[in-house]
Amino acid sequence: MMEFNVFEQTENCIDWIRKWFERNGDENSKAIIGISGGIDSSTTAALCVKALGKDRVIGIMLPNGIQTDIDASQLLVKHLGIKHYTINIGDTYHALVDEMRVLAENGKEWPGDQYTTNTPARIRMTALFGAAAMIGNCFVANTCNISETIVSWDTYGGDDFGCFAPIARFTKEEVKKIAKCLELPEMLVNKTPIDGMSLNADGSYSSDEDRFGFTYKELNDLIRNGVKGEHY
Repeated sequence: MMEFNVFEQTENCIDWIRKWFERNGDENSKAIIGISGGIDSSTTAALCVKALGKDRVIGIMLPNGIQTDIDASQLLVKHLGIKHYTINIGDTYHALVDEMRVLAENGKEWPGDQYTTNTPARIRMTALFGAAAMIGNCFVANTCNISETIVSWDTYGGDDFGCFAPIARFTKEEVKKIAKCLELPEMLVNKTPIDGMSLNADGSYSSDEDRFGFTYKELNDLIRNGVKGEHY
């Protein structure tokens, strides 16, 4: 059974980020991270701060209209002390929905679930690269973990894009351990993972695990140890 040495892996990741920027940028190059308030973007931002210093890390909050848990994003940027901006993609998203309506077939639900869950992620990535271009000498982070990638919970052209991917080889359970090692606020470490895009009729969001039908721990055990859980 594989053992995860969180201290070693955290230091290795910080060193990897530092060396990546040395190879691909210069001493003034900055990392841009889309801050969702979830554990993946929070941990990625914290790792970049450790590797580069807070003055070389920029957080971009990207609500789609009203984001009910944006307080988590605000807590993260305040905790890390990084420069941050808010770019609301709501008007852009709805304008695109209206323009795309010409493609809807008669009687077909519009917009469909695949469109509504993936399009905001792609607009957000466009905004992040736009911010990088406007600021200059910046690299956009990919904040996906291997658990999401294996079950296709990431969005091609959205959150699975980026210039560098610090946590791409870690499972969600391992990311949580790294977050604890980095002493992120407990609210962020223990926040229930949601995609923030699949809205229920009552205005709430289902958790990732509810939508999967299995837990991230089960997925971690399968990925790392080949152990199939009760629900997977």
